[in-house]
Amino acid sequence: MPAPESTSTHPTRRNWDGIAALIAALIGLLALCVSAYTAHIQREQARAQVWTQLQFGSSDPDMNLLVVNKGIGPARIESLRLYVDGKAQPDWKHVMDALGVKLTGYIQSTASDTVIAAGEKLVTLKINNAEDWKLLREQTARIRTRACYCSVLDDCRVFDNRVRKKADADVAVDRCERSEDEEFTE
Repeated sequence: MPAPESTSTHPTRRNWDGIAALIAALIGLLALCVSAYTAHIQREQARAQVWTQLQFGSSDPDMNLLVVNKGIGPARIESLRLYVDGKAQPDWKHVMDALGVKLTGYIQSTASDTVIAAGEKLVTLKINNAEDWKLLREQTARIRTRACYCSVLDDCRVFDNRVRKKADADVAVDRCERSEDEEFTE
């Protein structure tokens, strides 16, 4: 004779240990997501605190060519190239020869492989007299600059005023590329 079927009057018992483990796993996953998001936000804040932006220009009253760090963190120049009429020049003597400008005297500073602090102006070329400055200023439109520089967090940018669109003149890059044949050494 078959055994009679059990008809229990107790409701089905839930597996509370399984439910507790599932809830704990969900809480752990949520905590991991919050932690990852917080780390991302902290990284973005750190990047903003060391943001760099180099600008290349001239100062007529001071008769000089200069580099200014308009950012809020130091900028490390990894690669610098100066072009006259599209041809890379290795130093100021070659720049002046290519421009056809004979200066009676000038003072130069090295910008290549240099760190420029936030707000710092680095005079790269100081002309000694007004006549020489006038000769050089008439030719500066022929000079173009390409510089790759990085922040202390290795966020790198390339400034290249050879491009047609101003918006494309300063762009983020993964890393700086050097071309020893084209590098400006002063």
